[in-house]
Amino acid sequence: MIELKNVTRRFGQTVAVDHIDLTVETGEVCVLVGSSGCGKSTTLRMINRLLPTSSGEIQVDGEDIAGMDLQRLRLNMGYAIQGTGLFPHWTVARNIALVPRLLKWPKARIQARVSELLEMLDMDPARFAGAYPQQLSGGQAQRVGVARALAADPNILLMDEPFGALDAITRENLQLEMLRLQRQLKKTTVFVTHDIDEALRLATRIAVMDQGRIIQHDTPENILRRPASDFVENLVGRQDRGLKLMALRPVRDLMTPHDKPHPAEPGADGLKEDDSLRLALSVMLWQDLQQVAVFDHLGNETGVLLRQRLIEGGV
Repeated sequence: MIELKNVTRRFGQTVAVDHIDLTVETGEVCVLVGSSGCGKSTTLRMINRLLPTSSGEIQVDGEDIAGMDLQRLRLNMGYAIQGTGLFPHWTVARNIALVPRLLKWPKARIQARVSELLEMLDMDPARFAGAYPQQLSGGQAQRVGVARALAADPNILLMDEPFGALDAITRENLQLEMLRLQRQLKKTTVFVTHDIDEALRLATRIAVMDQGRIIQHDTPENILRRPASDFVENLVGRQDRGLKLMALRPVRDLMTPHDKPHPAEPGADGLKEDDSLRLALSVMLWQDLQQVAVFDHLGNETGVLLRQRLIEGGV
């Protein structure tokens, strides 16, 4: 879907991106991660030509973007940024409808799409469509920013630290929202963050950048198990990589399934099949449990997770 070939970007004598090669496959989430000033946002902005390359070539679907019509290029790419970039004097509905209006969609189709996206992001259209950005919480405004990026159903989604300014709880909720949307929509996504935990949670593959170069491009698990350099090892954490690995695996991987799922007893506590093994370990240690019930999305008990099994097989 996206391919960068020997791409460099200079600002005067400063090299911001230094001869990088990167391929982002169709439907995957590629997260660019690294410290401030490493070139990750510059790389993202070259993909939709907000910044030109100094040298090298960027292709989308095998076509050099330098020769593509700029409007056609950008209308096929949703773009979400930190702070949302919403127009303050436009309603939520009008903000979301920006690109469909540019594409001259019929009014009824635009209204239906706005309602669909708000519902998808757990925002009641009757309540929020007519609201203004200043009436929203930070998390709600960021959801609207994501909805606007998705509005015209682009093939590619570019996200530049979209959750960076949010509090930890809101940020985690939106990360979960992103994972749910990705399972549903399967957009080809390039996501920039400086937070390695966010990268590990969201990525299909991670590109670790330092001083304008890609140091390692691999799956989250491989980056944790086999960091390519001391820089990467320090970035992912030398001492807690085991816990980070557990965060990548769902409870269903290690649970002991029941022969037949059965309805949960009223008030029963437990874990969901999609919860991470890291969360499971935390629950067991905090409550001093040797085992915990596991439930599916319908609330049926589908198995149990044994503490000993978790410790032996968690990583």
